[in-house]
Amino acid sequence: MITYETRIGTIEISEAYLSKLIGHEVTSCFGVVGMVPSSSKQKIFKLISKEEAIDTGIAIRKDGEGINVELHIVVTYGMNINAIAVSITEKVQYVVKEATGITVNRVIVKVDGIKE
Repeated sequence: MITYETRIGTIEISEAYLSKLIGHEVTSCFGVVGMVPSSSKQKIFKLISKEEAIDTGIAIRKDGEGINVELHIVVTYGMNINAIAVSITEKVQYVVKEATGITVNRVIVKVDGIKE
């Protein structure tokens, strides 16, 4: 749970909600083919399940008043990886701030594969 104070009171947001919110935004970015499991829990889920979970490849850590997000992605061959990473970073920061009011301090984009 990510907890933060507002002038109205305390708000708690689950990491599962944030992972799904971020997952939808990242997979909709141009040049992103998919996500790669980042934790052993996600790797086991992928082996057991036939379907791709939307929160695969996302790690969220609380950092002071905001959060840090780590993403593991697969990109399309021939695309500008730097442009994709900048686009993802800006989109994640904007969507999380608009939907939850939480500041994203840092987005780490790790390209784990390239697919044609």
